[in-house]
Amino acid sequence: MIVELVDGDDFRAGLRGLGIEIAEEATPEECARRALEAHRAHPVDGPGAYLRELDRQDVVLPEVRQAIARHLDGVVLA
Repeated sequence: MIVELVDGDDFRAGLRGLGIEIAEEATPEECARRALEAHRAHPVDGPGAYLRELDRQDVVLPEVRQAIARHLDGVVLA
């Protein structure tokens, strides 16, 4: 069985793939804050769809899940 592990690098890469500018060394917390800023500036479904997909992944590291919960739940996922 192969488990997909989502770490900070994967989270950052996924958000960058949506066109959100994020520094290469950004932590999951910084990534989530930047995603929220980008969403507030130009609300689109991209981040919400990406986060819903992450929620279905096998393993999202706690630091990534906590950053999402702290900054994006209820705003981007609403």
